[in-house]
Amino acid sequence: NIDDALLEEAQRLCGLTEKAALVREGLKALIERESARRLARLGGSQPQLEPGRRRKTGRA
Repeated sequence: NIDDALLEEAQRLCGLTEKAALVREGLKALIERESARRLARLGGSQPQLEPGRRRKTGRA
């Protein structure tokens, strides 16, 4: 079961009222956070690697 106080706090902060929508958004946020952590941990694993070339974008 989901903690009612936690659910109410999430509803108050984000304005979503449906439990399914709150859970979906919470899971998305968790996935984004953990993906960012993994990426950050990989950041220093190949210090000898040279940065790739950037594409130049055309300006209108």
